[in-house]
Amino acid sequence: MATDVLIIGGGPVGLYLAALLLQDGMSVRLLEQRQTRNLHTRAIGIHPPALEALRKVRIADTAVKDGVRIRDGMALSGGKTVGTMSFGRVSEAFPFVLALPQFRTEQLLEERVCQLDRDAVVRGVRATQVTDDGGRVTVVAQTGGVDERQEAEFAASLVVAADGARSRVRDLLGVQVRTRNYPDHYLMGDFQDPGPYGEKAVLFLEPGGIVESFPLPGGIRRWVVRLGRPARNAGPAQLAELVRDRTGILPDARTSTMVSAFSVQSALTTRMAAGRVVLIGDAAHEISPIGGQGMNLGWLDAQALSPVIRSALAGSGKDWTDRHFTEFDASRRQAAILARRQSEINMMLGRPLPGPLLALRNLGISAAAGTPAVNRWVARRFTMQ
Repeated sequence: MATDVLIIGGGPVGLYLAALLLQDGMSVRLLEQRQTRNLHTRAIGIHPPALEALRKVRIADTAVKDGVRIRDGMALSGGKTVGTMSFGRVSEAFPFVLALPQFRTEQLLEERVCQLDRDAVVRGVRATQVTDDGGRVTVVAQTGGVDERQEAEFAASLVVAADGARSRVRDLLGVQVRTRNYPDHYLMGDFQDPGPYGEKAVLFLEPGGIVESFPLPGGIRRWVVRLGRPARNAGPAQLAELVRDRTGILPDARTSTMVSAFSVQSALTTRMAAGRVVLIGDAAHEISPIGGQGMNLGWLDAQALSPVIRSALAGSGKDWTDRHFTEFDASRRQAAILARRQSEINMMLGRPLPGPLLALRNLGISAAAGTPAVNRWVARRFTMQ
């Protein structure tokens, strides 16, 4: 028997959409290729609009309790404060950015999904074929391990692909992607926090490039260093030395729980809705991790898509469905373009500059931070308001 909605991809975006739809009484199956959850911290920043979205599936309170509430940020250069920013007025309900490891966010979402339907999540499944006959969508998938691989078939009225930046479903549908590559490379890692910054986010604007630092639960602090070329085989000691060279702070490499290097590109599909299949999250738009918008943008995709799915399944008619999926596509692609622009600004502010230009940039940041109206506006932009 076909389900109402088949979701492919069991990361934070797919799990969130599953919870939303199950709460509305729809039947949902969520297919995830991985057998176990990735326990690295990965995406950590949850902005106020996304916290409002998480409140709709009743996990926001627990997430806030488990995470670190970042209420203030500061920019330093050469050991001196360039400017400060408060998030206290960006939201009445959530006047902060929440720092919470992605694996804990996924755990909370999956627990909520399983409360609603303990059979909704199906692991160890890899989609290999997607067929849309105009009335329903059939997904052929491989299940089991390499030695016990079998084929299974799933059918649904609608399919939503939330299977990440390397989306298998997107490739199967032949949806085109437009990419941009940037001259920005980063090395990041999590360490026990030796610094004096408590629950503040700190940006070190240095001649060699930006260093970003964010608090995490359990006395952990994330450090992100901008590089001019890809970091190859760098480990905790190398990252700690880079942080020390630019900031004077030496994280203890022995306490590192994660080190990861990445180079930045953005990607935007030419369409998010293809017949009865919809792409959301990184499957539809990959945004630079600098600024922490990607996961949040995916949740807002899901939040916008949920009422469209509900009405489509209620039998609103093909013309209504086509029009509203088209409107969804246009509005969410525009949101992705705006997020990409913000990420480009974030990266530009962190690039190396010679002394005179660095001083000029810092002067501009200081003037903006010292003007209350501008400070509030920038805070809202940085928190996806």
